[in-house]
Amino acid sequence: MNEQLEKTAVNAIRILSADMVQKANSGHPGLPLGAAPIAYEVWAHQMKHNPENPNWMNRDRFILSAGHGSSMLYSLLHLFGYGDLGIEDLKNFRQLDSLTPGHPEYRHTIGVEATTGPLGAGLGMAVGMALAEKHLAARFNREGYPVFDHYTFVLCGDGCLMEGISSEVMSFAGTNQLDKLIVLYDSNSITIEGSTDIAFTENVGKRFEAFGFQVLSVEDGNDPKAIGRAIEQAKAEKGKPSFIEIKTKIGFGVPEKEGKACAHGEPLGVENVKALRESLDWPLAEAFAVPDAVYEHYHALARQGAGKEYFWKQMFEEYGEKYPELKAKLEAYYDENSPISLLDEEGFWERSGKAEATRSISGKVLNELKDRLPNLIGGSADLGPSNKTVLSGETDFSAMCPQGRNIHYGVRELGMTAIANGILLHGGLRTYAATFFVFVDYMKPMLRLSSLMGLPLISVLTHDSIGVGEDGPTHEPVEQLTMLRALPNMHVFRPADEMETRAAWYSALTSLKTPTCLILSRQNLPVLENTGKDALRGGYILKKEASEKADLLLLATGSEVSVALDAASILEQEGVSVRVVSMPCLDLFEEQDQDYQEFVLPPSVANRAVIEAGSSMSWGKYVGVNGCYITMDGFGASAPAAQLFEKYGFTAKAAADRIREKLL
Repeated sequence: MNEQLEKTAVNAIRILSADMVQKANSGHPGLPLGAAPIAYEVWAHQMKHNPENPNWMNRDRFILSAGHGSSMLYSLLHLFGYGDLGIEDLKNFRQLDSLTPGHPEYRHTIGVEATTGPLGAGLGMAVGMALAEKHLAARFNREGYPVFDHYTFVLCGDGCLMEGISSEVMSFAGTNQLDKLIVLYDSNSITIEGSTDIAFTENVGKRFEAFGFQVLSVEDGNDPKAIGRAIEQAKAEKGKPSFIEIKTKIGFGVPEKEGKACAHGEPLGVENVKALRESLDWPLAEAFAVPDAVYEHYHALARQGAGKEYFWKQMFEEYGEKYPELKAKLEAYYDENSPISLLDEEGFWERSGKAEATRSISGKVLNELKDRLPNLIGGSADLGPSNKTVLSGETDFSAMCPQGRNIHYGVRELGMTAIANGILLHGGLRTYAATFFVFVDYMKPMLRLSSLMGLPLISVLTHDSIGVGEDGPTHEPVEQLTMLRALPNMHVFRPADEMETRAAWYSALTSLKTPTCLILSRQNLPVLENTGKDALRGGYILKKEASEKADLLLLATGSEVSVALDAASILEQEGVSVRVVSMPCLDLFEEQDQDYQEFVLPPSVANRAVIEAGSSMSWGKYVGVNGCYITMDGFGASAPAAQLFEKYGFTAKAAADRIREKLL
């Protein structure tokens, strides 16, 4: 291999990255300048990947957890020929509608494996990908046929390791011995405010040893061969994930910036870009210009990747001939539309006729589904028995049993959600993550990424509202419904009974690009009439008004739907014509056409009331300024649930009194 050509190939990443940031007058040049040799070694010599088929199921994955260094990733994708990402796309870095946004975005730019904005999130998603690889390998690989045999590389920086999520997900990775996870630590000892010593002094290597990692180090981050040797050592380790600390200089090649905080997050400046070209002996003065020999070199590397996929395909074809049933099962794992048939299965929509908590109903539905959907895997943040999310008869996922389907995330809600996102990003599996609803506050940053990436993650969030009872206000969700409903591309489903719970699960499983949060009760809820598939529209008429026109529209969700029905009965005895509308998912209701929305909520009916043991902020559009809000706009208290519902006015009598006082 021509060492000079390889050196120029590394510098091409640096030059393109610096030019992108300079032209945009915005961005982060420091990381690409320092970490370019790491990226080059991984992409050129350590990863198996084929730019012609970015979705090859057995490709190695690369996640840039330090997503602010996106110009480096775009340079790599351009040089290797991913998706025709051209020079013009690089010139449009950080511009409106470009393929090169400020941070990498999944589904937006071909070759980007994950949306990595918040520092540390990429570490969690990488763990999820490594988990998925290990699980699928255990399920499908046979001797001589390594169908799933790939590594997950994740490049992180000091900021990623300061974020608490790093401890959650790295502890999980070490516990489960995800030995095909390789963490590359761009160790440059600089953050925005200066030296990391002002806030970050622990021995990171010792920390990762405690997590159960093999810890390696490379003293010279400008030595691709040394980086390659460390990665080979990481690959040779069977039984532990690997952490490689690579000492780099932020802003390498720019005398005025090298090793300084000012290299991190601002353009280098025209003179410093010129100085960079001089210090690197870059042969071309023009911005965005790369020698033809460098492009030819990268294209040759890309062809090698295509060859690796070719040989894998040959192996997979033989695998299919020898194990046709396994191949058919694997293809079913990747069939996103398989849950659709549930809509026509009568057994799935049968009523039990028993008053139960929706968390218990959800658990029964989940266990009905596990055999129909063998690629469904998931777990809880140490609350499986309470969340009712344990798959009965299935083994636990662990280092010794990677084929298990019950994941024990431990008390790690933030990390759990990032890992679950990574499982979905990998492909081939559907997954759910569970905890108490109030702890969705810990999940929120990663749920936001689920929505941004269009990942159909299912979050099972039990113990909703003041129905939690004795645990008190610290455990009683009040504002969380509004928080989740505020997320774009998120379905928040709060079912009122068994049939609405079944509809919620069906909606979640058939969603391809929208995550779903199932908000479930701790306490038993009564059996309701007329609930069912109509819940799939988000809101529907549960009880029609007695006369030709309704005097009052009464809206409710979850445990308060039965309260609304009973309050309607009281008011109707007084001659008020009441329509009761169940609104289990406001987001789905918003997706219906205007004719349907106005059919359910006629604009001509001005008297409107809502009953929900959560914040009033979700309801202004439907109830109006002058409507009646029977909601929960303060914190709860510690007492048995029934006493709390009475205290805060969530009884039929209290609701009827409030409506009468406000509207009638």
